[in-house]
Amino acid sequence: MELFWHRRDLRVADNVGLAAATGTRDDDRGPTAPVFVFDPDVLDHASDVRVRRLLDGLAALRDEYRERGSDLLVARGDPEVVLPELADALDADRVVWNRDYSGLARERDAGVRRALNDADIEREAHHDAVLHEPDSIRTNAGDPYSVYSYYWKKWTDRQTDDPTPTPEASDLVDVDVLTAAVDGDDAIADGGVETARVAVGDLPAPTDLGFAEPEAAIGPAGTAAARDRLDDFLSEAVFSYDAERDYPAQEGTSRMSAFLKYGEIGIREAYEATKDAMDAAAEEAGGEGEGGDNGGPVTAVEEYQQQLAWREFYTQVLYHNPEVVTENYEQYEEGIAWRDDPEEIAAWKRGETGYPIVDAGMRQLREEGFMHNRVRMIVASFLTKDLLADWRHGYDHFREHLTDHDTANDNGGWQWAASTGTDAQPYFRIFNPMTQGERYDPDAEYIKTYVPELRDLDADLIHEWHDLSPTQRANAAPDYPAPIVDHSERREEALAMYKRARGEDPDG
Repeated sequence: MELFWHRRDLRVADNVGLAAATGTRDDDRGPTAPVFVFDPDVLDHASDVRVRRLLDGLAALRDEYRERGSDLLVARGDPEVVLPELADALDADRVVWNRDYSGLARERDAGVRRALNDADIEREAHHDAVLHEPDSIRTNAGDPYSVYSYYWKKWTDRQTDDPTPTPEASDLVDVDVLTAAVDGDDAIADGGVETARVAVGDLPAPTDLGFAEPEAAIGPAGTAAARDRLDDFLSEAVFSYDAERDYPAQEGTSRMSAFLKYGEIGIREAYEATKDAMDAAAEEAGGEGEGGDNGGPVTAVEEYQQQLAWREFYTQVLYHNPEVVTENYEQYEEGIAWRDDPEEIAAWKRGETGYPIVDAGMRQLREEGFMHNRVRMIVASFLTKDLLADWRHGYDHFREHLTDHDTANDNGGWQWAASTGTDAQPYFRIFNPMTQGERYDPDAEYIKTYVPELRDLDADLIHEWHDLSPTQRANAAPDYPAPIVDHSERREEALAMYKRARGEDPDG
């Protein structure tokens, strides 16, 4: 018997570690018992929305196992303790899992390896979460990449693996065997594992784990939902992705981030689907595509593939620099003297800054646990460059409210906006929230969706909000706030702040 430890890979299909454990990838091993462990150290970094989304994903995974006559073992506790005891109680030959690349995950996995070694239990860890392992793409000098464009060139030239086979019912431990192991005469409790910590398919409620049911409307979870979403996107929207992805009122993005974050669809399966879409676009265009400066379907699909590459670029940044979770990647000579005004930061979190596109994004985040990517950049620039607040305030807020929070991606995005990260925008590039709103939400459809105080206004009036007099604002939308800062003034302050941090004359 094999024991497969699920973490950020809540799926049965295209799961490298699970395929190896069951023997569907290499040799005849099975049957395999799948387990998920609620680790208190990991939960310490969780949030209401992510725990709810995790539980939904686990429920979908459990159903997949039940369809195959098996079930998901659900445990609570320190995996260094639970996994060796569970493997011993099940008489498992080894414990198998897929690698995770954050600092916390690597520390956890090292502890589990030591505990299994001490218990004389074999273990295997497999590469699964990204197409290319974070240590596999380096510069010609042998260093990790810090510039995305160069990383992308090597990433796109690399051979990718095919999706792995999906285990069948015969590859998995029968549910009756699992139930007997937990509840029968040979119960896990007799082997040293408390029965309260291990159950067959019994998922806790968020409150059982110390979390509340979130107010945000959480989207669908699981492999079936992921495939449906990806199929819908790749059947039409992807072919105009390069032209429409920046417009939040349109359905121009994949909305795959949460599915990929929880590993509910394999990255090999997803990438193969994009290649099929590119082939279809090239065939439609006569075999040569319609790329180039004028764009076209082939270029649009490649643009989406680049988003998958960005995900892996930031994964390798975090892998080689785990300290970036709390520290600037780029260390400014004099340090950045953030303003960090608590009232301004609080207004930003509430979506009450008086800048409509910023407030729409922050309210979407609260209502849906999600925010459009272009708007993420706008609100991040506003926090760091208009409010002159440390990017860590924004990162922590996103971590609390995003269902798709990914340490590598979110940290990379925030440090990009703050001009402190790898391949970051130059400090002197500061988004103007008014022109960003007018350019990417010209009819104010997105703004009106999330800022009801402005729904009765013409788009032109919304985009001119910062220029209106107090009387005009009071007459137009009395319940919506005036801008809390002057963008032009804060832009000059931001430039001076960064120049001082670089050891330069702020007046120069």
